[in-house]
Formats: sequence, structure tokens, C-alpha cells
Amino acid sequence: MADKKSINLAFQGGGSHGAVTWGVADRLLEDHRLEIEAISGSSAGAVNAAAVAYGLHKNGAKGARETLDLLWTWISAAGELYSPVTAGPFPMTSPVANMASAFSYQLFDAMTRTFSPYQFNPFDVNPLRRILKGCIDFESLQNCKATKLFIAATNVRSGKVHVFETKDMTTDVVCASACLPFLFKAVTIDGEDYWDGGYMGNPVLFPFFYEAATSDIVIVHVNPIERDETPVTAAEIMNRINEISFNSSLLRELRAVNFVQKLLDDGWIKDEYRDRLRNIRIHSIRSDCALEDYDVSSKFRTDWGFLSGLKEKGRAIADAWLAENFDKLGETSSVNLREMFATGERPDTNEKSAV
Repeated sequence: MADKKSINLAFQGGGSHGAVTWGVADRLLEDHRLEIEAISGSSAGAVNAAAVAYGLHKNGAKGARETLDLLWTWISAAGELYSPVTAGPFPMTSPVANMASAFSYQLFDAMTRTFSPYQFNPFDVNPLRRILKGCIDFESLQNCKATKLFIAATNVRSGKVHVFETKDMTTDVVCASACLPFLFKAVTIDGEDYWDGGYMGNPVLFPFFYEAATSDIVIVHVNPIERDETPVTAAEIMNRINEISFNSSLLRELRAVNFVQKLLDDGWIKDEYRDRLRNIRIHSIRSDCALEDYDVSSKFRTDWGFLSGLKEKGRAIADAWLAENFDKLGETSSVNLREMFATGERPDTNEKSAV
């Protein structure tokens, strides 16, 4: 077999929609032509990233796929007790269930806008802790050499992003990265309080520039960058605001990458300084079309049929992406950043052929 192509993976957060990332990662791990040098993740992306890194550490690609499967099995089981979105006695696939789950989400949303987690969740019950402890041995993960791991959290006091590396990995680190401040108390690590990493890095890319040798970054998106229609309901408007907010830091980093690429491509850097800049190759695996029909309440759905369905969508998206873009890895970006920022149009990622 020819030499494997090395990539860095960047996982976005998006609640239960992270099950699409589960499917994407499962398909990429299945491809023996690839090796993963480093992984970055925020929020639900941090949960997936930690599972992949631990699985790779334990038993290579097979171990990573098994750990992801175990993780999402536990998430579904815990959701039966803790998810704020419920269909009551109705099967989740029925129209009545959709109405019931939307109503339960509206009640939950109203409650979290009135009471803080310091009031309605004084004992800071967080089922994610138990899930993570059941799936990942963090003491062992801290010694992982199979891949590098970067998890982002938002420092509540400073408002800055904090990136935790492999040696820092604990249950608290991943819970901090996935800490929605309207649902859970801030997570305290070494005297500092942290909220969801998606606010300041969803996901962060800059650690790859300094800590990884490969220049290929594959971003797995679960937050739509663009939507064709303007939201009109209160829930849709808030969801779109969150999507824009959670994408803003990523777009800033991509704009910076585009600027460096322009400097190099247009010969604006003197030859003696060119080696100080890296030409980063950006690739995007996007799930906009796969998720566009789901409302905001679906980010809290944990029924197994829904999650496993999203996994299969993710596998299909990744399969189509590999068929179209594998040969570009190690050679060129599959996303035209210059066109993206010059026109504001969504670059063609061939996603529609996958779903």
C-alpha cells in the first residue's frame, strides 16, 4: 500500500447533531489510506475528539470506531432519563411525537431563560460526566502518542479561548468544552471557570499550525454557515443567532489562512521569509443539507433511531467527500477560500450528492 495521507481533524459542536460527526469520523477511520496526526474539538466536537483519540491510543482505528459507538450508545441511554426534549408516550417517528418534542423544548427553553443552572440544578447534575468516565480512561489518554488532541473551552472571566492539550485531558476538560451556560454551572479547572468552547473556537485551528507537521486540515461542520431562508419564529431566530455566533471564530481563522495563502500565492513575501509561513490546505466536510430540515429542538434529541440515522448521514457525506477530494489531500485545498471570502458564496463541497 502506498504511504498513508496524514490529516488533522477539526470537529464542530452542535449538540446531538454531533452524531453526524460520529458518522463522518467512522467512515474516515475505516479508510486505511488515512492517518490522523491531530484532532481539535469544541463542545460536542470535543466529546467526539476525545473518544477518537482514546480509541486510537487503545487500539488504532478499530478502537476509535468502537469507542465512538460506545459513547453514542451511552448518550442515547442517558438521554432517556435526562433529555429535556421528549415525545412522551408517542413513538419518536410519529407526527404527534414531533409536536410533543417541540412543545417540551419550548417549556425547557422558557425555564432556562427564567432560572439559571445555579437555581434549577444546584447540585450540578451532568450526565456527560458519567458517560465520559464509562467510555474513556483519561489517565491513560494523557499519555496518548497515536494522535495529538486539542480541546477548546471559553474562559468565563477573560472571555478568551483556552486550548487544553493531550497531557491536560480530564473529564472536567471535556465537560468544560461542552458546558452550555444556561444548562450547567461553569466548570472550574485550576481556579478558572469555563463555558462551552464553541463561543470562542468552534473548533480552533491554530494549534495545528504550530503543533502538527501535516498542513491538511479537514473541518467537520455541523453548524450551517449559510441558510437560504430568513428565520421568522423566535426559536428559529435564536437558533440562527447561535449558528452565526458559533461559526464566527472559525470564519475568522479561515480568513487569516486565506490572507496567508494570498501573500504566498501572489508573491508578496520575500524569498528569505517565505519559509516562515505555512501554506495550510483547508478541506470541509459539511452537513448543511443533511440537517437543514431539523429544528433547534433536535439538538437535544437522543433517541437511538435519530442518532443512528444521523450517523448514517455522516457516513454518506464522508464517503462522497472522499470520492471527490481524496486526491487533493497533500496537494491542494478542496475549499477555495479566496472565492469564499471574495463573494460570500458557499464553496461547492459536493454534499448534495451524498444525502
